[in-house]
Amino acid sequence: MEHSYRYHAYPTQKVAAELEHHLNVHRQLYNHVRWDYTNSPEDDKPSEYDQNNKLTEWKRKWPVFSELHSKAAQATVARFHHNLTVLSELKQKGYNVGRLKRQASTDYRSVTYNQSGFDLDEKRGHDKYAYVRFSQIGWVKIRYTRPIPDRATLKEITVKKETTGEWFVSFGLETNDADLPEKPDVDSLDAKNSAGIDLGILNYIHTSDGKTVDWLDLEDEYERLQREQRNLSRKEKGSNNYEKQRREVAKVKRHIKRKVLDYQHKITTWLVREYDAVFVEDLNVKGMLEQSHNARNKQDAAWRQFITLLEYKAELYGTHVEQVPSRGTTKECSSCGVETEKPIWVREHSCPACGFETDRDANAVVRLRLTGSKIACDFATAMNVLQRGFSELGLGWPEETPVETVTATDTAQFESVSASRVIETGSLPS
Repeated sequence: MEHSYRYHAYPTQKVAAELEHHLNVHRQLYNHVRWDYTNSPEDDKPSEYDQNNKLTEWKRKWPVFSELHSKAAQATVARFHHNLTVLSELKQKGYNVGRLKRQASTDYRSVTYNQSGFDLDEKRGHDKYAYVRFSQIGWVKIRYTRPIPDRATLKEITVKKETTGEWFVSFGLETNDADLPEKPDVDSLDAKNSAGIDLGILNYIHTSDGKTVDWLDLEDEYERLQREQRNLSRKEKGSNNYEKQRREVAKVKRHIKRKVLDYQHKITTWLVREYDAVFVEDLNVKGMLEQSHNARNKQDAAWRQFITLLEYKAELYGTHVEQVPSRGTTKECSSCGVETEKPIWVREHSCPACGFETDRDANAVVRLRLTGSKIACDFATAMNVLQRGFSELGLGWPEETPVETVTATDTAQFESVSASRVIETGSLPS
């Protein structure tokens, strides 16, 4: 399994200048790789292997490229071809894509050293600091908050300059799958230790055993961002004051991004520690963000990032995570399966066929867990999961007799889980 550790870096002024220079040279190499590829005949485009072989000739022709470490230069070539592959995959999926653009100095902010060209000295620093040496650049001090596990192999290091002017170093690690916790067998899963997760509107998430987690409050952060952006609009573009204020705006954006990511890390850790199996809806996040209403809240939710983190944590803690198609989960009754059209502002579920009444999200998460259980287990186990879901919510198994009219009622089956509790139980070990 591949994962990464990220550390704040504190290069000296001299080393920072060298890092800036190498970033610029790598940017020039990337643009040259793009130029060479674009200007090659359509029926004879060079591969990554072909352009790696051209590096020796390019270094002889343009001596500035000789300043780069060979592995780092190859990683820059690989970066272009990776971007090319991503673009091709998007085109195959029907997206309207253009060509890869030339990288400006403000766009190209990271360099990767693969396999060699770096050294880590954990003993040179004091307390929570260590040092990383980059070939032809020098030693960089990092805040070593998490030591690399003994079972992990250090494969690559990436150094990056953020838009705020801060430096970060990321370690690409590889862990043997045999060293990871063993997941319980699907057939032996206890329905009580599985949960459906609904990514909500009124709350961040709902679980099928009746827990809700509140949204992260970012109102103060967005008010500050608006103030800083107004100040930026008053500065003359290109001036020193403009650059100084641009960094202030970048710092506020970074703070919002970090706050959301930290919140998601703690929620996902809490979920994989709490349950043996988690069923989460597979959302079309891109389509949801293109809708006109409530777009900012959906962006703050970062649901795709949340699902990615959940799957990543599941590997570390030995938990099953299954993405379940979300189509129909809010419409279908979790009791009888009959679909009932509900506008998004209707937050109660009332089935006209069987008379079952509950909160809209309570119905959705139980339906998600049922659907997920059908995917992971047999139908008998799925029905057992469904019955347990109703029992845990205190709803009881609804009668089959249809009723003529159904009145939506307020439900109090959910246990609201405060953000502080999630942060306390979901915090990663230092």
